Amino acid sequence: MTAHFEHPLQVSATFKRSMHASTTCKAVTLPDLPYAKNALEPIMCEETLDIHHGRHHAAYVNNLNGQIKDTDMDNMVGIERRRIAHRLSFFSPFSLPLLSLFSPSLSLASWIAVCQDIVEIMMKSWNNGSPAATFNNAAQVVNHTFFWESMAPKAGGKPSGDLAAAIDRDFGSFDEFKAQFSAAGATQFGSGWAWLSVNNSTKKLEVSKTPNAENPWVYGSATPILTMDVWEHAYYVDQRNKRPDYIASFYNLINWDAVAARYAAAL
Repeated sequence: MTAHFEHPLQVSATFKRSMHASTTCKAVTLPDLPYAKNALEPIMCEETLDIHHGRHHAAYVNNLNGQIKDTDMDNMVGIERRRIAHRLSFFSPFSLPLLSLFSPSLSLASWIAVCQDIVEIMMKSWNNGSPAATFNNAAQVVNHTFFWESMAPKAGGKPSGDLAAAIDRDFGSFDEFKAQFSAAGATQFGSGWAWLSVNNSTKKLEVSKTPNAENPWVYGSATPILTMDVWEHAYYVDQRNKRPDYIASFYNLINWDAVAARYAAAL
């Protein structure tokens, strides 16, 4: 049996278990990291992940829960999560496309299937470009979860297969892609994100940058397959204020297998 999903945003089994643990409550919960806090050293130290995931990501989750409490969005969380858990129960890990994200035992699930409640809150609060108060926290929960899943221990290198061919086709070379992606991160004024996405119309790859919590999903024209956080808390402990050094080191963490799976699902 082949599973078909609405969005190509895969998460690891670690994140899937974390979300399943809260299927009986309404509150949005902080997913566990898909690797140990020291697993990305020496590029990202344990203190960075403690601060970034344990404080900042957690704060977005807690703030979002406070904002949606006793609102129609609060009800969306409980209803969606129970429905999603029921839907996922029909799929064994072996019936889904398999990908060794962090170890051979991990299977793919659709990010939209696991976290659709948060995505729907994000889209609703985006309000066609006039964001409601809940948008920043909902979007940052989505962005950060996608960011953690874009990296892996002992990763990096270059993509292969169809993704590598698409990068050569749409950028001319892998080095040119890196130049454009690095420039997007380096020139994002203040806080924000760099993205590699699949254009929804042309199916070609494109690089973009977004400020603060914004992302390509809310713009509606492209489906992200890779992101890099360029908020200062992502790199200050390791690199101080040297964003270009952080960007250069980020390529050693990219989980190209995960990015390739997202690319295939976006076509």
